Amino acid sequence: MDHMQGTAVREPLLPAADEWCRQGLAAAEAKRLVRLAGPMIANCLLQNIINILSLMFVGHLGELPLAGASLANSVASVTGFSIITGMATALDTLCGQAFGARQHNLLGVYKQRAMVVLGLTCVPIAVVWAHAGQILVLLGQDPLIAAEAGAYARWLIPSLAVSVPLQCHVRFLQAQSLVLPVTASSGAAALCHLAVCWALVFKAGMGAKGAALSNAISYAVNLAMLALYVRLSSACKDTWNGFSMEGFKDLRKFADLAVPSAMMICLEWWAFETLVLLSGLLPNPQLETSVLSICTRVSNELGAGQPQAAKLVTRVVVYIALFSGFVLTLAMTLLRHVWGYMYSNEQEVVAYIARMLPVLGISFFIDGLHGSLSGVLTGCGKQKIGAAVNLGAFYLAGIPMAVLLAFVFHLNGMGLWLGIVCGSLTKVLLFASVTWSIDWSKEATKAKDRVFGSSLPVA
Repeated sequence: MDHMQGTAVREPLLPAADEWCRQGLAAAEAKRLVRLAGPMIANCLLQNIINILSLMFVGHLGELPLAGASLANSVASVTGFSIITGMATALDTLCGQAFGARQHNLLGVYKQRAMVVLGLTCVPIAVVWAHAGQILVLLGQDPLIAAEAGAYARWLIPSLAVSVPLQCHVRFLQAQSLVLPVTASSGAAALCHLAVCWALVFKAGMGAKGAALSNAISYAVNLAMLALYVRLSSACKDTWNGFSMEGFKDLRKFADLAVPSAMMICLEWWAFETLVLLSGLLPNPQLETSVLSICTRVSNELGAGQPQAAKLVTRVVVYIALFSGFVLTLAMTLLRHVWGYMYSNEQEVVAYIARMLPVLGISFFIDGLHGSLSGVLTGCGKQKIGAAVNLGAFYLAGIPMAVLLAFVFHLNGMGLWLGIVCGSLTKVLLFASVTWSIDWSKEATKAKDRVFGSSLPVA
C-alpha cells in the first residue's frame, strides 16, 4: 500500500534468484537484451577495432614508430576522442527518452544540435593536435618519440572531423533500436580499413602517417552508409526530416548535459591514458610506452561494448557482465603468449605483453561491472554523479596508487596498471551504491519532464 500513500518503492538491484527465475523474468530479459544489445556490442567493437588495426600495422614498422603512434593515440584520446565520445553520450539520454515518450521529431533536432556543439568543440582540439609534438617535449617525453607522435597526431585530425557526425548518427539510430544497420556499416568499414591501411602504410609507402589517415577514410565510409540509411529508410521518416533552424536553438541546454556526459567518460578514459604518459618517464620508455598503450587499447576496445548494453536491463546485464568478464579474463590469460605478435615482431615487447595480460584480464572483469552500472546512470541522466565518482575513484585512489607502485616500489608498467585496477574497483563499489539507491519512479518523472520540456511547437 506504500505506493498508494505516495511513498516511492525501491526494488532491490538483484532480486532473489529463485523468485526471479520462478517468474520467468530472467530468461525473457536476457533474450531481449541479447537481441538488442548483441548488435550494439558488435558495433562498438567493430568501430573501435579500427584504431587497433592501425596500431597493429604500425607495430610492424619498428619499435620507434609503434611508440610514437601509441603516444599519439593517447594524446588524441585524452584531448579529443574521449571528449567527443563523452559529449555524444548526451544523445543516449536525450534521444532515448524522447523516443520512449514518442516525441519522434525531437530525435533529429537533438542529433543536429549535437553535431553543431561537437563540431565547435573540435576546433581547439585540432589546434592542440597540430602542436602535439612540441607539447609532448614540454611534458618531458623522449624527443624522438615526441616527434613521431606529433606527426601521427597531425594526420589524425581528419579522423576527428569525421567522428563527430559519425558518433551522432550511431547514437541517433541506436536510440530507436535500429542496431542492425549500424552494425552492418561498422563491419563494412572495418573490412575496408584492412585494405586501406595496408595500401597506405606499405603500398603507398606512407608508413605510420598512412595508418593515421586510413582511420579517417574508414570512418567516412561508415558515415556515408549510415547517412544514406537515415535519408532513405522508412524507419527514420518520423525521426529525421532534414536540417532545420531548430537544430541551432537551445545549444546551451544541450551543452549543459553534454559537458557532464563528457566528464563522466573522460575522467575514466584519461586515467588510463595517463598510464601511457607516465610510462614515458620510466626506464626504457620506448618499451614501456609501446606495451602500456597496447594494453590500454585492448582494454578500452574489448570493454567498449559492455556499457552500451547496460542501460537496457539493469539486473540481467550485471549477471551477463560477470560472465563476459570471466570469459575475457580467461581468454587473455590463455592467449598471453600469442596476443603480442599481432602488434609487434619485437620479442621484448611480446614477452612484456605476456606478463601484463593476466593483470589486464582482471581489469576486464571489473570493467564489465562498472561499465554496466555506468550505462544505468547515463540512461537516467545522472552524468554529474558519474563524473564525481570517476574523479574520486581514479584521481584520488587509482593514479596515486599507480605512481606509488611504479615509481616507489619499482614495479614499472605492471605497477601503473595495478594502480588503475584499484581505481576501477573503487568505482564499482561507488556506482553499485548509487544504483542501489535509485528511485525509479522519480527518475521516470524526471525523464518525462525533460522530454516534454524540450518539445517543439506544433506548426
